[in-house]
Amino acid sequence: MNKIRLPKKFSNSHITFFAIAVVLFWIKTYAAYQIEFNLGIDNSLQKFLLLINPLSSALFFFGFALLFKKRTKLVMIITNFILSFLLYANIAYYRFFNDFITVPVLMQTKTNAGQLGDSALSLMSPLDIFYFTDMFILIALALTVFKKVTVTNRKSFKIVLLFSITTFLFNLGLAEKDRPQLLSRSFDRNYLVKYLGAYNFTIYDVIQNIKSSSQRALADSSDITDVENYRKANYAAPNPEYFGKAKGMNVIYISMESFQSFMINYKMPNGQEVTPFLNSLTHDKNTFYFENFYHQTGQGKTSDAEFLMENSLYPMAQGAVFVNKAQNTYQATPSILKGYGYNSAVFHGNYKTFWNRNVMYKALGYDQFFDAEYYSMSEENTKNYGMKDKPFFKESMPLLTNLKQPFYTKFISLSNHFPFEMDPQDTDFPAGDTGDTVVNQYFQSAHYMDQAFEQFFNDLKASGLYDNTVIVMYGDHYGISENHNDAMAKVLGVDEITPAINANLQRVPLFIHVPGVKGGIQKQYGGEVDVRPTLLHLLGIDTKDYMEFGSDLLSKDHRNWALFRNGDFVSPEVIQVKDKCYSTATGEVTDKANACKDISDKVNTELQMSDEVVYKDLLRFYKPQGYTPINPNDYEYLGPKGNKGTKTTTGNN
Repeated sequence: MNKIRLPKKFSNSHITFFAIAVVLFWIKTYAAYQIEFNLGIDNSLQKFLLLINPLSSALFFFGFALLFKKRTKLVMIITNFILSFLLYANIAYYRFFNDFITVPVLMQTKTNAGQLGDSALSLMSPLDIFYFTDMFILIALALTVFKKVTVTNRKSFKIVLLFSITTFLFNLGLAEKDRPQLLSRSFDRNYLVKYLGAYNFTIYDVIQNIKSSSQRALADSSDITDVENYRKANYAAPNPEYFGKAKGMNVIYISMESFQSFMINYKMPNGQEVTPFLNSLTHDKNTFYFENFYHQTGQGKTSDAEFLMENSLYPMAQGAVFVNKAQNTYQATPSILKGYGYNSAVFHGNYKTFWNRNVMYKALGYDQFFDAEYYSMSEENTKNYGMKDKPFFKESMPLLTNLKQPFYTKFISLSNHFPFEMDPQDTDFPAGDTGDTVVNQYFQSAHYMDQAFEQFFNDLKASGLYDNTVIVMYGDHYGISENHNDAMAKVLGVDEITPAINANLQRVPLFIHVPGVKGGIQKQYGGEVDVRPTLLHLLGIDTKDYMEFGSDLLSKDHRNWALFRNGDFVSPEVIQVKDKCYSTATGEVTDKANACKDISDKVNTELQMSDEVVYKDLLRFYKPQGYTPINPNDYEYLGPKGNKGTKTTTGNN
């Protein structure tokens, strides 16, 4: 068998090896863009930018290998592996989250990585080895054809570096032409990757995080003034019909893991309702059901939902507040209610370090934290993310009934979590028939969760708590991502999932049960940021002096739109998705000039104001009238052994 041979001037050339490495990596990255990511390419310029944007990164990173004379091939192979691993990590992450990994997300793995194994494996495929094929080719070439290659001088590095910078500036110039102020006003990472590439986005992300870290140090008390003025101008006064109707009542929040509103009143082909109990709540005389309510989470998902609900602030654009800003000062609902005699607690069938909750809950002012240490975490009772919902709620009841009243509590369900696989003994409900395993299993998982909620409500009634407790149930974030749109089109009975339909798939349920108050189905639009002022006004606590961005859902002054963390929004008339304006009624691009501009401007201002508060930790400079600040150091969640099995804290009870 003849060996592969190149002309001597090529086989001895480090530039030839470098060029092969760059071209192979360029082709692979572009293929990944086309196969794995939905970047919303709209025109010929964007197609061209998508083609060239991997080039500047490849030239830049592989170029540094030219500084190593005898080890240039090894350094190029190592560089290829690192970049390939980053690309593949983004691919796996995007398959579920429809998003790209950021520096704060990598920081989150310190607390969450050990619990994400099953979900991560379900996102991988044997065919994914393709994303490392070019590395194997380089290894083979380095050991054969280019075995004797070395770098004789460093002049080639300077040329490559200059070429990479020129290519990037050319790329950026064209991107700015198509999307002005790309680097200063984009809340959507898809834009940055589409225009600049995954690797340039990572560099941008690192710079942004360095900038974010410095913002707090440079902030002072004058920075809160603009936020305070904005807040006063956009305050929605409470509705006299409902203000104080729940005064003195207990409060229970229930986070409905990954539950989307399309499941409400959905029936299987055999006529079975997926969520019969939740369906019945939509018609309960004392329950408000908000059918146009949207999640507003970012990369922090469940923890972002908690942050929104209790602080009425928006989450970070990158990473999670629970991990990256746990040291900030907050004026959260548990700390506000301390001034009204409330005791607070969280119930969660997972360990307290997940999402850094054992640190963040202290900053929020939670008195007690009942985590996995309080539950029977047997193999039968648990699945990948902790305790199954039915035993979780059952074992929580004695802990709940022993709390001093009035109490403010939160229950975090877990069973309805991606990839939604159920243990056979836990359900006899039929799976879906969409050709997509994840979507098929979602019906079974949602039905199980519905049964767990019904069981919990029955136990609350039996305990005597039900008639004096406000119960707030909310979907925390989406469960089915855009990667399952083909199956979701079958579920919804449409030809395809359009951008407008996808925006409406971000609806999640919100139920607010208030004993003795007439409820009903609510049509107004809102999001998770709006729940805190709604609840506090029901409890008779006016929020006008608090730095929050929510709008009381029951107020006559309620704004009738909901934004998403990436700057998109929904409203009764128009929907904005990726800078395109759609009619809510038809789902088609509207021909009305500037139909979305008014709300879009408000959305951008609101996100910027909230980011000011969070990134600069501005609440340390502000004290609402009548509010007593809390000290996180007063709290310690010791577990059942640390406090005789009854309480987890020594502070503020």
